[in-house]
Amino acid sequence: MATVANTVLTTAAIGNREELDNFVSMITPTDTPIYTMAGKEKAASKHPEWEYEDLDTPGTNAQPEGNEFTFDAVTAPTRVGARTQIFTKTFTFSGTQQAVDNAGNAEKRAHELMKKGKALRKDMELAIVSNTASSNTDPRVLGGLPSWLSTNVSRGSGGSSGGFSSGDTVAETTGTQRAWSKSLTDTLLQSIYQQGGSVTTVITSPYNKGVFATFMSDTNVASFRYSADGGTNTIVGTADIYEGPLGRVKIQPNRVMSTSASSRRVFAIDPDLVKWLSLRPIQEVDGLAKTGDRESGVLLAEGTLKIVNEKGLGVIADVFGLTSAS
Repeated sequence: MATVANTVLTTAAIGNREELDNFVSMITPTDTPIYTMAGKEKAASKHPEWEYEDLDTPGTNAQPEGNEFTFDAVTAPTRVGARTQIFTKTFTFSGTQQAVDNAGNAEKRAHELMKKGKALRKDMELAIVSNTASSNTDPRVLGGLPSWLSTNVSRGSGGSSGGFSSGDTVAETTGTQRAWSKSLTDTLLQSIYQQGGSVTTVITSPYNKGVFATFMSDTNVASFRYSADGGTNTIVGTADIYEGPLGRVKIQPNRVMSTSASSRRVFAIDPDLVKWLSLRPIQEVDGLAKTGDRESGVLLAEGTLKIVNEKGLGVIADVFGLTSAS
């Protein structure tokens, strides 16, 4: 009988020498800022639904004594919904590889479970930031954050919003890329504020975190000031907090947003309006049939992104996200 494809064998493992240090450095980044800040809730079905509601627009309200009441029309809420998506990570090791004494247990089952769990969360983060429409076809796909946003948006030439329509979200249409700027940021944050959102965090690609540091060159931005204490001098070329006309926001880079497709957006987030709904939390699948001389494992999760109300969030789309021209 042939060995199952992709089984890690002792002939391929690199850590099975006793003289190697008993430590394996984990260099794969595990940052998942939006997934981490999102409130965690339980989904009860593969199609959870909720409603958007808006307050009445403020208006002049002075009534005469003895007034005969008239009754305002009641606006029905907007009903929206999401599709749960199934995520898996799998691995298998030969029985011999499980038995040998290798450096740092790098090719052991328990160690691989830990790594796959981190990788699974990064896959969830990528699903959140991707411009993906929700779909009920098999396999189901959750609607990424860009597909929800249509009220507070800044787009390049030719770009247009998707939004929720006919039971699913619709992917945005990308436009001509341009540079992220302080002006674009101020305009977006004002739009969200006027809609009732309270942005605390702006999520960007790693490149655009550096672009943000250049906002300090704007004539309306105060310079950094440090007291001269005679200590070690430091060159300051970064900033993490922007205190704009409508309050303070944290600028946070997202390592997952490092591809040409995911890096071209800057998200303005009110954490109270972003939730992760779990139909099945991250778990190891039990009861796998043992069909050979190997130890196998499967990690599985099923969940979706819930946008409580997209009017409290925003996006600056079509910005350069990897370089000054891409």
